[in-house]
Amino acid sequence: MVVRIRLVALAGAALLAVACNSIVGNSPHGLEPSGSGGSNGTGGAAGSISHPSGGTGGAAGAVATGGIGGSPGTGGVAGAAGTIGSSGGGGSGGTSGSGGATSSGGTTGSGGGAGSSGTAGSGGRAGSGGTAGSGGSAGSGGTVGSGGSAGSSGTAGSAGNTGSGGTTGAGGTAGAGGTSSAIITPCDILNAAGNTCVAAHSTVRVLYPGYTGPLYQVCKGAAGSGPSSCGSGMTMDIGSVNGGYANAAAQDAFCPSGSTCTISIIYDQSPNKNDLQPAPSGGNNVNPDIPATATDLKTTLGGHEVYGLWIKPGMGYRAGCTGCGVATAKGTATGDQPETEYMVTSQIGLVDGCCFDYGNAEKDAQDDGNGNAEAVYFGGGVVWGTGSPGGHNNGPWVMADLENGLFAGLTTAGSTQDIPTNMALKKNFVTAVVVGDTATQNSNMGRFALYGADATAGTLLTLYDGIRPTTGYVPMRKQGSIVLGIAGDNSIGGGGQWFEGVMASGAATVATLSSLQANIVSVRYGN
Repeated sequence: MVVRIRLVALAGAALLAVACNSIVGNSPHGLEPSGSGGSNGTGGAAGSISHPSGGTGGAAGAVATGGIGGSPGTGGVAGAAGTIGSSGGGGSGGTSGSGGATSSGGTTGSGGGAGSSGTAGSGGRAGSGGTAGSGGSAGSGGTVGSGGSAGSSGTAGSAGNTGSGGTTGAGGTAGAGGTSSAIITPCDILNAAGNTCVAAHSTVRVLYPGYTGPLYQVCKGAAGSGPSSCGSGMTMDIGSVNGGYANAAAQDAFCPSGSTCTISIIYDQSPNKNDLQPAPSGGNNVNPDIPATATDLKTTLGGHEVYGLWIKPGMGYRAGCTGCGVATAKGTATGDQPETEYMVTSQIGLVDGCCFDYGNAEKDAQDDGNGNAEAVYFGGGVVWGTGSPGGHNNGPWVMADLENGLFAGLTTAGSTQDIPTNMALKKNFVTAVVVGDTATQNSNMGRFALYGADATAGTLLTLYDGIRPTTGYVPMRKQGSIVLGIAGDNSIGGGGQWFEGVMASGAATVATLSSLQANIVSVRYGN
């Protein structure tokens, strides 16, 4: 029993010795401290502009011989991703090096680093943005297109193709929509020439640059007379639409068929706010005037429906007088100061009584004598002057109401009748102009001029340009009140159709007035 145990022990010792010799000897499979991991794979180069394809990833690290405790090889760095836009696709990542065989207790090899993202723009070009508006190149974001006249928005740029990890190219910013073309108004022309508009009235269009307020006020319901004619009615201000035309649709909605509506205020579009309202009583008519009916004169202007003002006997408007809604007119000519006045009127609906005027008159609504008024008049001249061929029924003519006389001009003999250069203007839309110059003109005999034209076509005609009447008119004694449809003393016997009017400082030249006429023609009265 003892001998068998001893033999077994000796045999085990011999076997152990052989095994130990095999482990610690020079065998290639001998024990090493730890297996070294494979070298990190070199990452692929980022795709360049000339070479769109990404660089080939680095070769995998060589596998370390497995030993006890060998750390896995560090993985190769992934190739850089291709850049965005027109550059090539992202570079293919390098193959991660395979780690060495893991012995028990070995440290786990770290994985390959992720490929770095492509830099926008430095590798491939960034996605080009669309051209915006008037075309700015879109790099990162297109330049905002400047709005043109009714400019169309710029097309948004398409985003650049996204490279793996790259930043998406920003689209071009859409161009800002253009606003409607700037409106050229009569007061643009007069102001630029040094003839500042001091009053600008119209029920059909904008006359003053940049004006966005109401053109006139409509009163619905029972109306009285004088400046506060709409005491018991409802009011609505009528403004303008795109292009500067009056908003007739707003009036139609407020005053449907069957309604009773009058025009209670015609607003002054100039900064002076010389608003016209039905006139108070005066020397010739002791009763206040009544307002015009708002719906009597529907017409068209540049394809837009608008409402003119149809003055009939008993109707009239005023600003800058005793009892007026605006007690003192601002900016209008006084004394012998020069001025320019015009209105657009018609041969239709004229009543040959005194006096269908627009312009400068007395502040006290009385007849204060020769030279105290200066207004543009259109008609047959009542009992005063006439143009060619003479006879009050052969007009109508453009004339000047200078108080106690309607003047179509003067002949060389001093007559106020049958002025040969002042022809009748039998047109449905008429431009009528008065220029009142100073007493120093024409060798101290003073000067006034009359111009007229078809408001729908043609050039301005000089109807008279010469001396003033002599008795009481040199120098003038203008007072600066503003009348429409009546004379300075509130004479209410005249009538006619009226669409727009302006009073301006200074004596405008023929060149300026010709440009004014072209502007009036351009808005296409009656079309």
